[in-house]
Amino acid sequence: EGSPAMASDCGDGLATLKRCLGVLRDARNDSEQFAALLLVTKAVRAGEVDAKTRRQIFDAIGFTFPTRLLISRQPPAGCPPHTFRALGLTLLACFCTDPELAGHSQILNKIPTFNEVLLSPCDPDSTCMVDDVYQCLSAVLATARGPRELVTKGTVPALCQAYLNGSHGSDRALTLLVGLLAVAEAKCWQRDAPQLLAVLNKLSSDFLKAEDMTKFELCEVLPHLIPLSPLLTQDSQGSESLRRLYKGLADILGSKLSQVQRDPALKLAAALVQACGTEWIPAGSAGSKFLALLVNLACVEVRLILEEPDPMEVEGKKEVVTACYVLMEMGIQECLREENPLLDEIQKMQLMRIMEEAFGAVIFYLRQVKQEGLQDPFIFASVRVLGAWMAEETSSLKQEICELLPFLVCYARRLFKEGSPAVSLPQSELSSTEGSALHQDALRFLLPGFCHLTAEDRPRDILVSEGAAALLCEYFLHQWEVLTSEPTAPAPLTSTEMSLQTMCGIFLNLVVTAPELARQDKTFSSLMDVLLKSLPLLLPREHHLVLAANVATLGLMLARILTGSAALQGTQSAKEFFGAAICFLSQAHTAQADPGSDSLAVAVSPAYASSWDDIRELWFLGMQALAGCIPLFPWLPQAVLQARWLEGLLELLSRVAPASLDFELIAAFQGVLVAVARASEPCRDVILSHHGAEWANLYGMAALEQCLAKQ
Repeated sequence: EGSPAMASDCGDGLATLKRCLGVLRDARNDSEQFAALLLVTKAVRAGEVDAKTRRQIFDAIGFTFPTRLLISRQPPAGCPPHTFRALGLTLLACFCTDPELAGHSQILNKIPTFNEVLLSPCDPDSTCMVDDVYQCLSAVLATARGPRELVTKGTVPALCQAYLNGSHGSDRALTLLVGLLAVAEAKCWQRDAPQLLAVLNKLSSDFLKAEDMTKFELCEVLPHLIPLSPLLTQDSQGSESLRRLYKGLADILGSKLSQVQRDPALKLAAALVQACGTEWIPAGSAGSKFLALLVNLACVEVRLILEEPDPMEVEGKKEVVTACYVLMEMGIQECLREENPLLDEIQKMQLMRIMEEAFGAVIFYLRQVKQEGLQDPFIFASVRVLGAWMAEETSSLKQEICELLPFLVCYARRLFKEGSPAVSLPQSELSSTEGSALHQDALRFLLPGFCHLTAEDRPRDILVSEGAAALLCEYFLHQWEVLTSEPTAPAPLTSTEMSLQTMCGIFLNLVVTAPELARQDKTFSSLMDVLLKSLPLLLPREHHLVLAANVATLGLMLARILTGSAALQGTQSAKEFFGAAICFLSQAHTAQADPGSDSLAVAVSPAYASSWDDIRELWFLGMQALAGCIPLFPWLPQAVLQARWLEGLLELLSRVAPASLDFELIAAFQGVLVAVARASEPCRDVILSHHGAEWANLYGMAALEQCLAKQ
């Protein structure tokens, strides 16, 4: 292993190490270089190298020499076969302690070699090689390019296999895997789901069997291995893992626990809810008791922590409280579930009472928040979960919520207008994968609650006085721009579209209950301008009928109030809006065969049928609003004529059996026909020429009959 002279020259310590580096630089042949290198690597392994010396080693040999060592297949006489490779890996591990070198392409292109070492049989002589590889991989993971390179070059399956083999350093393989999933979860699962599921399978099996503190240690690791995708419930191995995790958690949570044991279990349960909702909890008595216990424990934890007067106590507990929020949100959904519910009515009532107390604690905590603390992601998580409660439970905590409204409006405005670093949320908060901008959007989660509150006098007055109307108008415009930039292909209802629909509901509440506000506040004129432009673009796009119904009805209701607005005086945008609104209203019904008779019956048009439950009330309100607009805008009857709606409507009435129209539908049709007949002679003539008086008599439209009878 090198010449005796070299060994005597190079003793211990940095000084002799530096002499060895000189030999490395000046070596006349491979033998001398190899002997010096042995001593250098011995010093490196002994941890005798500081940053400056490490750089000197790199300057002396660069990447070329370690690369040669890795590929050399001829070890020195009497040495193990992997001698050169081991030396090369030790040098690379040494270089990797420098972050700049760890991200170098010469290190990144060695990743396949590192993977190969992990997958090779490990005998006692090669454990140092494995340790060096883990050091290199850990350093690469910490660099900017590292995670992507590790995923694309196959390190995930290598780490999975190393862990499953249980060979030397397998615990480090799991730690690295968890670290890689933390920064590149979606890519890892996309490429290597079978291998990751195998690891989860082993961990869940160990979790179920463990009877000591290992069980709670696994609670900390397991959430990182649970994907935010339907993989678990669709895969037989994943489903088996879920069964074990449920059983293991049921064992834990059914026992008497210290806080240090309970917190990891709650975090694991929250991660499972994030990934699978309640699909991992079996139906039946045991499952319902477990779910109720889970929500109960989460509520108790939230109260214990958030009602604590010492802010520092809360500080160290934010992660577990955020996990509890996920469980509380699940509790709300399960208490409202009517189809195949996991909970019975008594359990639902009990949980709603317990959750009310927990949300009281959330409100108490938010009322203590100072302006300088608004950027804390935990505040966002607290506002979000309160938004979920406000969306569904409108009668409890009303006084407390009213007192908190100024804070909620201020917070939502700040995040919307300024943006916020409130994006680095714990995993348990990331229940959606729609992009990081979502996590700055507190308004999105508050809108359903605001919609309920604007229907009531006191909270509505508070929201108005806090400038919520102007904020919502800006937000509407922003969300409209987001929607129009999205692809037009059919897709599940997006959060953007849902937000726009909910805002239409809020503005409808304000227009109906506070018309004077709508008349005086310039916000509503700005909103009218947006609506005029939006509907003509929206209506031709498929799959947006519910939003179109909301926009059309809100626009018609608002137009009745803003009659003096310059934008509504026969402008091109006004004509296009009303043309689109008439199109929406006129195409909702058709004649179709009545199975019970030979005649035709009036029916909802096929294009509207799937959405009719969501738009029925809006359609009737829109008909009423249009009838109210007709006498206010002299140019509007002409738009009705151009659309040939009168002819179409009277033809429909002539074809169907009168008994197939209910009173509400007859009243809606009559309202519009009377309005146009009174406002426009040409419209009246069209109605009469199509036997309008006869149909009015047949359908019991007394007001229309009377109107048409007048000369």
